[in-house]
Amino acid sequence: MTDPRTWGIDEGYYDASSVWRDAPPETLKALLEAMGAEGAPPTPGAIVLRAGAPYRHPRPFTLHLEDGGEESSDVRLPRDVPLGYHRLVDDEGETPLIVSPGLCHLPEGLRGWGWAVQSYALRSGSSWGLGDLADLRRFGGWARDLGAAFALVNPLHALPPGAASPYYPSSRCFRDPIHLRPDELPGADEEVAHLASRARALNERHPIDRDAARALKEQAFAIAFRNFTGEPAFDRYRQEGSESLRRFATYVALSRRHGSDWHDWPEELRHPRRGAVREFAAAHQDEIAREEWLQWQIAEQLRRADAEIDVVHDLAVGIDPGGADAWVWQDVITPGVTVGAPPDDFNLGGQGWGLAAWDPHRLRASGYGAFIDTVRSALSAGGGLRYDHVMGLFRLFWIPPGAGPAEGTYVRYPASDLLDILALESHRAEAFVVGEDLGTVEEGVREELARRKIMTYRLLWFEEGEPEDMPEDALATVTNHDLPTIAGVWSGTDLEDQRRAGVAPNEAGDARLRDSLAAWGGGEDAPVEDVVDAAYWLLARTPARLKTALLEDALGAPERVNLPGTSDAQRPNWSIPLPLPLEEIETHPGPRRIAEILERRVH
Repeated sequence: MTDPRTWGIDEGYYDASSVWRDAPPETLKALLEAMGAEGAPPTPGAIVLRAGAPYRHPRPFTLHLEDGGEESSDVRLPRDVPLGYHRLVDDEGETPLIVSPGLCHLPEGLRGWGWAVQSYALRSGSSWGLGDLADLRRFGGWARDLGAAFALVNPLHALPPGAASPYYPSSRCFRDPIHLRPDELPGADEEVAHLASRARALNERHPIDRDAARALKEQAFAIAFRNFTGEPAFDRYRQEGSESLRRFATYVALSRRHGSDWHDWPEELRHPRRGAVREFAAAHQDEIAREEWLQWQIAEQLRRADAEIDVVHDLAVGIDPGGADAWVWQDVITPGVTVGAPPDDFNLGGQGWGLAAWDPHRLRASGYGAFIDTVRSALSAGGGLRYDHVMGLFRLFWIPPGAGPAEGTYVRYPASDLLDILALESHRAEAFVVGEDLGTVEEGVREELARRKIMTYRLLWFEEGEPEDMPEDALATVTNHDLPTIAGVWSGTDLEDQRRAGVAPNEAGDARLRDSLAAWGGGEDAPVEDVVDAAYWLLARTPARLKTALLEDALGAPERVNLPGTSDAQRPNWSIPLPLPLEEIETHPGPRRIAEILERRVH
């Protein structure tokens, strides 16, 4: 058998308790087969360098700069090649050259606090059943007036039909039209206004009824696009989006006819470069143009929201194996393999996320195009990015086809190249990067991220020592979407919720959290408002550059956003609206108290 280590497959790993676990021999064999591993891995498809680094090419070449400039050279690369994506052309062909600053954009004076917002949960009286970008815009203006510097939102990625989790996207390169406010589309008319009156009745539903909202919005989209007479800005958007935008729109049109999993499509449509796909696109130009137009409108409504407050986006760790990105980038995806997390104290059986895995060798051989497009899209709007499971830039926990998480092991990625590309895109977008580094983190990873000016992500509940001991280059919060709210712990509601969902609750862990809250909040009988305030006073004491507060905490909401390890049949994860509409949130005392606490400490 080929040596797994040659192909970056770890023969074992240390788990969260620092216990070594051998990977089963069957796992190593299955992953090698899935990679098609024979002999040596393929050679890199691009040269990735830090600015000013020396490089000697095997042959004389001509350097074609990104800005159109050109210069011939012997075998040495000039030290003053600008940052960007260039090409080296020699007698044997063309090689992409990526020149990076090596460090992400991180302004020295970056400091502030903001809200962590599940945008779909932020409903107003004008929403179409779930919160949208117009609601985010209104919320942003209100939050800014309270002193907030940013809003950290859930991933806005395009989701598969019927999906609720923003971390299970069909595409990370494009966003979901469900986030649009149809009333604000060019071409919206009286028919759209009539649909709006029906859609607003959905605001009374708990949980959120995405399917009903999406159905009404799609009717509105069709009407508005039918009335749209064209605009030069849209033409420019289509031209700049080029092939990536067109392929995504083509996937959406195909999925309406053949289902959302491209593996089930007719054979001749299963690859975007096949002739039948081109013929389909030519025959359905208007429908494809509508999908491109919706992406343009998302960019426009998001831009208006970002004008009110800096929106910090969230990039999911992977993609739906049957979705748009997996269809477009299937040549760099390992078939049948999914990613997850190894067993730990919170998930004794490990986690299987069902997400597709990029093959690190095919990705590198392709010149990293899929990664560049994904990161560029994530950084294309807003002031910053939260990179979910940032450890995946170094290694990902692969689960063989048909196996469970306990049978998985780690596979290595070309971290240096990926971090250099991330740094280049961060630099160009002038957006900071926060690496979500919770869970099993290999030794040295956090240190390397810090060297790259990628901020760490810290939860107060998981911190040991005093708040003042927290790193400065951090985004800090008390809790997050996968953990209980403060009210949920304090009232015992979260434990009850877990039992109702059929999950064996972590009683000891809950007791530790409650003991911490009691210590912070002044005793067992304190009202939940005092406990929330005390927790955020503690957060305010940290030296972290950025601090976030959950709206659920500010409103005393007892239900957490997501209970990991449960299905839709067990619990309405990612579909729980905030307990109050936006109009009432704006006058509620809870957010104002937290704002005063964090604002006072920041300034």
